[in-house]
Amino acid sequence: MSTAAMKGAVSPESLAERTEAAVATLDRLLDLAAQRVRVRVSKDGGISSQKMEEEQRATHGLAWLATYVESLRQLDAYARRLKAQDRYGVLEDRIVQLGFSEYLAQIFGGIAMNQGETVRPADLGIGREELQTFRTADIETLIEAGNSPEIRSEITRLIRAQAGHSTFGDPGLDETMEQIRNEMRRFAEDTVVPNAHEWHLKNEYIPLDVINQMSELGVFGLTIPEEYGGLGLGKEAMCVVSEELSRAYIGVGSLGTRSEIAAELILCGGTDEQKQHWLPKIASGEVLPTAVFTEPNTGSDLASLKTRAVREGDAWKISGNKTWITHPVRADIMTLLARTNPQESGYKGLSMFIAEKPRGTDEDPFPAEGMSGGEIEVLGYRGMKEYEIAFDGFEVGQENLLGQVEGEGFKQLMQTFEGARIQTAARALGVAQSALDLGLRYAEERIQFGKSLISFPRVSDKLAMMTAELMIARQLTYFSSWQKDSGKRCDLEAGMAKLLGARVAWAAADNALQIHGGNGFALEYAISRVLCDARILNIFEGAAEIQAQVIARRLLETRGNA
Repeated sequence: MSTAAMKGAVSPESLAERTEAAVATLDRLLDLAAQRVRVRVSKDGGISSQKMEEEQRATHGLAWLATYVESLRQLDAYARRLKAQDRYGVLEDRIVQLGFSEYLAQIFGGIAMNQGETVRPADLGIGREELQTFRTADIETLIEAGNSPEIRSEITRLIRAQAGHSTFGDPGLDETMEQIRNEMRRFAEDTVVPNAHEWHLKNEYIPLDVINQMSELGVFGLTIPEEYGGLGLGKEAMCVVSEELSRAYIGVGSLGTRSEIAAELILCGGTDEQKQHWLPKIASGEVLPTAVFTEPNTGSDLASLKTRAVREGDAWKISGNKTWITHPVRADIMTLLARTNPQESGYKGLSMFIAEKPRGTDEDPFPAEGMSGGEIEVLGYRGMKEYEIAFDGFEVGQENLLGQVEGEGFKQLMQTFEGARIQTAARALGVAQSALDLGLRYAEERIQFGKSLISFPRVSDKLAMMTAELMIARQLTYFSSWQKDSGKRCDLEAGMAKLLGARVAWAAADNALQIHGGNGFALEYAISRVLCDARILNIFEGAAEIQAQVIARRLLETRGNA
């Protein structure tokens, strides 16, 4: 059946015109929403942080609306790129139609911030009659035509034919990126997938020989410049690698996160000596880093950090408590944030250290004077282990103060946030793809009432929507990486990608487990692990609520100032 022949489907030519027009209309709607929300949160001519907190439903709803508008903009751009390259096939067309239909319907009817909170236009100060002026003929057609039973069914039929591929539908990347994806896919299929569930169930470390293989593949030096022993690639390559490895096991996909954060901190804030000393070691995998930022009772509130660093001669003595530290036992260095000036409140008194430590074991996790800790047992995100750490006079050499400057720690950390959130969004894509893989396979193999589960429309519909949402989140994530690689500010896009990607991963895992029925609740089935792994994505690297608050603040500074 041709692309235009299906009942209810919009022709590719008409679709392109309608999607472009719809995005332009949504931009105007977003401007209006920003104006209305700004009135609620303004005080004395500026944005009031207190009022933003009081109006969280409106401000966070604005962030979600903006995320949906940008998502559809990038889905439209994706379709145009593929058409220009003669790569736009039937599956890609159906994904675009379903994606636009569903997200437009949610924009006008209610966006799910999560399963229990839906933001509607009225929450943003937009009344029903006013809203109707934005429901253009193009938008009505896209909503009505794109989410038909025929389109959903065809998407499921087409992804069945592609089962086993790295992605369902052409992701729109160039040949080099696809070569990187295929290389990571082969490694993951051979080395990670057969063992991931056992590592999870036994709460075991990812074996060092697997880490060594990742080092040989260049995972830890992916974005480190060639002059420091890395591959000198950009955030786009980081997304490809993170997505593919996380599809196999989020623990493996996340091993590179610590190296990425440490390398970016040193690249952006380190001295020439620190760069020359540490970056080649990180790139080769000789040194494994961990990030030591979060403290008990502070969470995302880094301004309240209490861990102290006191200068004594040529060294700093660290005292305080840290929590939710990933992979610290086997780490060789810690990027450690501590307060060096107790007289400075908030962020100003914080400094960053490259703190060296010996590797530990389960029996003796922290064989270093002035350092102790205990494991935090977790539902998922295993393979690296989480710890609480106590420092009591732990010594760090003066030469390991990042940049050899005090009081710049938070500013240095802020420079890594864009990359970290882009990578988290990419990890979410991998988890969502894993859930889709497992759900599709089970739906095909499981026979109920004399036929496979995939024959039932609500099962098939789940798989179709998972496919469409995954591609939407993928395009938003890769767009943010291209912005970063172009040297453009992308904190807004990176935050949106992380916000949406985390929700998409959780929805995909939840729906895939539902397809498994009771078996999905059994520990022996991999989907139980994927569900646990998906849940963390909405929490770390900025909880969804914090992320929405940050996005809203930026929007109110830049949109709808008429």
